[in-house]
Amino acid sequence: MLEVVAGLIRQGNKALICQRPENKARALCWEFPGGKVEKGETLREALRRECREELDIDLDVGEVLTDTVYEYPDVTVHLSLLCAVVKEGTPRALEHRDIRFVSPEEFPGYSFCPADQRFLEAAGDFLQRKAE
Repeated sequence: MLEVVAGLIRQGNKALICQRPENKARALCWEFPGGKVEKGETLREALRRECREELDIDLDVGEVLTDTVYEYPDVTVHLSLLCAVVKEGTPRALEHRDIRFVSPEEFPGYSFCPADQRFLEAAGDFLQRKAE
C-alpha cells in the first residue's frame, strides 16, 4: 500500500485544487495537492516537501481532517487529507496542468480523482466552518 498525503490548502472559503498532467495516471483529473510520503517522513513533512516541489510554496500544516484507502487498478493508496494554509509564496503550476482556488460549491464542476472524491464532503464542511 502506498502512503499518500493531500492538502486542503485554504484561502478564505476556497481550497487549492490541481489538475494532473496528461502524461500521468489519472490524467487531467483534479486533486488536492500532495504526493507520496517518503520513508522517514511524517505526513506534515511530506505535504510541505511536495508543495515546495510542485507548487513553489511553503505551508503551515495543521490537523489531519480525514483519510481513506482506495484501490486503483494499478495501486492501492492510503490517502490522508491535512488542513493547511500558504505560509510563503504564491502557488505556481510547476508539475500540474492547471491550479485553482475553488469554493466547495464549485467542486461538482471538476472531475476529481476517485480517491480525492471521498474528501469533497469533509473539505466542504471544513471550509464552511472556517468561513463562519
